[in-house]
Amino acid sequence: MSAIKKTAGELAVSGGKPLFDKPLHVGRPNVGDRVSFLKRVGEIFDNRWFSNDGPMLKEFEGKVAAELGVKHCVAVCNATVALEIAMRAAGLKGEALVPAFTFIATAHALQWQEITPVFCDIDPATHNIDPARLEKMITPRTTGIVGVHCWGRPCDIDALTAIARKHKLTLLFDAAHAFGCSYKGKMIGNFGLAEVFSFHATKFFNTFEGGAITTNDDAFADKIRLMRNFGFSGYDNVIYIGTNGKMTEICAAMGLSSLENLHRILEINRRNYLCYKKHLAGIKGVKFIDYDLSGKCNCQYMAAEVDEAAAGISRDALLKILQAENVLARKYFFPGCHRMEPYRSLFPHAGLLLPDTEELARRILILPTGETIGEPEIAAICGVIRLAVENARIIAA
Repeated sequence: MSAIKKTAGELAVSGGKPLFDKPLHVGRPNVGDRVSFLKRVGEIFDNRWFSNDGPMLKEFEGKVAAELGVKHCVAVCNATVALEIAMRAAGLKGEALVPAFTFIATAHALQWQEITPVFCDIDPATHNIDPARLEKMITPRTTGIVGVHCWGRPCDIDALTAIARKHKLTLLFDAAHAFGCSYKGKMIGNFGLAEVFSFHATKFFNTFEGGAITTNDDAFADKIRLMRNFGFSGYDNVIYIGTNGKMTEICAAMGLSSLENLHRILEINRRNYLCYKKHLAGIKGVKFIDYDLSGKCNCQYMAAEVDEAAAGISRDALLKILQAENVLARKYFFPGCHRMEPYRSLFPHAGLLLPDTEELARRILILPTGETIGEPEIAAICGVIRLAVENARIIAA
């Protein structure tokens, strides 16, 4: 890594062979305990119960609820279906306020239910929806608010709750990033009418594929359980419109095995976060995310903002350098939901109301973490970033 070179039209630090022999991915799955998982797989085959509220699913839901200190956990096939069920069960209609700086599923779940997503700007300090701006966007057509705990850092839940109560709106949270995180001493999963988690393979805690809705509302829990299974209430008795949102036994088994390793993975993520923070310190124009470690935090995303004016290099140019070294970093939520279809056609001027969203989408860079990454890899990744910034003039030439 002695010099910056341009090779075959790509930017590279090492000039030839990539720094890493194997790609370092963002969101590479954590495996957990294979022996524990395979034992459960044997039980599934012995039971011949593969889906439809089997014993693995019930055990998984109970243990997740206990982990979060919430009354009800309803596991489903994925978080997108979980959002759709929660939104429909909550009776949302008309319009719902939501950030544009989120994964497209948050907006799509609303649109799929024929609820118009109205995009609100974020607080640039937290990357979460800005309550002050949100309240100004409420209209007679607004029926709900969907907050997103970006990077697992909780929204300003108190402010959003106060606004929802004041205007008689339903408050839901997309907590896809926030499993294992807390807000003022209480676990995420307990706020709003309901919260939705993702257990996709790329999440630090995964069930291969899956999601869950958590709530402390008994009637709401009963309703979403009906809705995930076509509306069946016992055999041959459909009492409500529903869909097929069930989690399989094999996914629940993976979830149980992942739960057994939850705190080990949390500690790895915390270690990696502190390591990145140390090695990125002092690099001009590169601001690493801050997590509040005084509470519970999953430290799942290693997020940095690249200020092109200060760093002398754009986020996209830095991304190309990292990718040339087999560091498969990502630019998340780019260019923002409002600039994807169908929203860019429906709301072509939405960006005028989302300046902080657009700026963050140009700056954010997500770096690899997880159980396959340690300090040697992190030090090398940060070394590439430091060298690229220090040689920004050569790169731009």
